[in-house]
Amino acid sequence: MADQQKIHPVPDVEAPPETSPSAPLVPLGTSKSDTGNPVEQPLDSRSHGPSPVKHSTAPKKRRSCCCRCMCWTLSLLLLLIVILGIIVGILFLVFRPKLPKYSIDGLRVTQFDLSSADSSLSASFDVNITARNPNKRIGIYYDGGSHITVWYNETQLCEGALPKFYQGHRNTTVLVLPMTGQVQNGTVLLTALQQQQQMTGNIPLMLRAKQTVRVKLGSLKLMKMKFRIRCRLVVNALSADNAIRISSSSCSFRLRL
Repeated sequence: MADQQKIHPVPDVEAPPETSPSAPLVPLGTSKSDTGNPVEQPLDSRSHGPSPVKHSTAPKKRRSCCCRCMCWTLSLLLLLIVILGIIVGILFLVFRPKLPKYSIDGLRVTQFDLSSADSSLSASFDVNITARNPNKRIGIYYDGGSHITVWYNETQLCEGALPKFYQGHRNTTVLVLPMTGQVQNGTVLLTALQQQQQMTGNIPLMLRAKQTVRVKLGSLKLMKMKFRIRCRLVVNALSADNAIRISSSSCSFRLRL
């Protein structure tokens, strides 16, 4: 009896009935078209976070090129400065340049008269200037176009010019320069000169010179240069046909390229 009993499976009433899928599964981010093919939809950037930023390398390349050009330019300039310094040092050691020296050794007043017609003062001076070139291998060309003036305070008394000449090595040249001028309101000037002489016993004067020169190094002539000379001198008097004594004299020299 026991062998004849059979066990029949009992269906589970509570389990939900199995249903076949009525529609094909569609991947996330796509939609179904009329033909049944999925169509991709654009993803929302807000739901998926910010997209990565791509940096361009073109500005960096330009900056690196500019830096290289600047470095090369600065290097070349530095090299040129070093080469120029070496050349100047060699020339200095070879030629041993020294500045020329100037002095005023004499002054003669040939005219210092007051005109009765317009009260102007006519002045004529002969100035003895000594120029010394102490260099062994350097010569000096004095070109034309110089201008020399003699002043009392802020009043120009007379003017003249240096002649054109060449001064050789270790040479001393004495020049006698005629200078002439005319001063308006000569009465006022004469009164000021008399008061100055009575108070101090002397009269201070100033000589100013502008000259264009060319320096000769061996057989090589350099470019033109300009220099200025200022000489302060003190004389005992300013009167025509009298011996003028120079109490003191000092000159300064300035060179301009």
